[in-house]
Amino acid sequence: MRLRFLGIIPNTPVDDSPTIWLDQDTGDLLIQSYKATEDEVRACQEIGSVPGHSTDVPGHETIIRLPAVMLGYIPRPESGNGEVPRS
Repeated sequence: MRLRFLGIIPNTPVDDSPTIWLDQDTGDLLIQSYKATEDEVRACQEIGSVPGHSTDVPGHETIIRLPAVMLGYIPRPESGNGEVPRS
């Protein structure tokens, strides 16, 4: 795995550091950030995602809160049209 550091919250204290890395082999993002609170997780479950999909969060997944300032570090597709590819 070849990781590239993308960014960290500006002026972050030593022990509070949401950070983003890019896996250069897969294009995946690795994100260290704040855990969602129980209320936030419950709200996500109430909203859901696609009809019929479970709202449970499996043990191997989690919901994180990514501070808005971190969005500027996320790479954008180079398609030129500003659209995000859909899977």
